[in-house]
Amino acid sequence: MIMAKLIIKQIKSSINRIGSQKKTLLSLGLGKIGKEVTHESNPSINGMIKKVSHLIEVKELKK
Repeated sequence: MIMAKLIIKQIKSSINRIGSQKKTLLSLGLGKIGKEVTHESNPSINGMIKKVSHLIEVKELKK
């Protein structure tokens, strides 16, 4: 089974956010506005995306 790859880009700052949201951004590999990372779509990553959805932009990587 092939999982979809997601491109996650931080579009807003983590300043004045609660600690768990800051830690979630770091867990995703983000930390600065404009940084992009690629992850496989799975329940763990999807949960993190949902938690900080107001700070990030998500696109599906097309083959």
